[in-house]
Amino acid sequence: MNLIEDYRVSGLKATAVVMLSNLVWYYKPKHRVEQRILMRMNEIALTGVRYGFWRISALLRREGFKDNHKRVWRFYRQEVLNLRSKRHRRYRAEQHGENYAPVNQINQYWSMDFVSDQLYNGQRFRALTIIANYSRRCLSIGTDQTLKGCDVVNTLESLYEHYGIKPESIKVDNGPDFVSKELDR
Repeated sequence: MNLIEDYRVSGLKATAVVMLSNLVWYYKPKHRVEQRILMRMNEIALTGVRYGFWRISALLRREGFKDNHKRVWRFYRQEVLNLRSKRHRRYRAEQHGENYAPVNQINQYWSMDFVSDQLYNGQRFRALTIIANYSRRCLSIGTDQTLKGCDVVNTLESLYEHYGIKPESIKVDNGPDFVSKELDR
């Protein structure tokens, strides 16, 4: 500030004259190491090719990173993770499709998804469907007006108690329905 040098006044008086907060004048920025978050973002983007910004941001938040979404967005653009090649609709599934091994035994894979509908009076409801891929059998349909992550966990635990066996893996879509801390446990 030129006031301090020209008029030889203290920083307190100079900030009062220009109506500037003392906190702004004496603020010392804290430099954070960016390398760790950049490496982790790239790892997540490589393992989940179809993960977008919000999904990566949520995963970073769960892992204990304290950076807000604006900083994560800046790094996301800086690392050019937002560029996705646009393909013709016919070839889109071919490009991003995963080659799953064929299901050879019972309880190898289960599929889980949410569906929603409404009653005759307009009241909406949701249903959680769990299907065994080998037998094509519907193991469970849970319905309610709102289904949360804890409801999904309770349904899976009741299936385990009923059948006494867990699947090797459960296939879900990448929608916002299965982004929950309860499901990560």
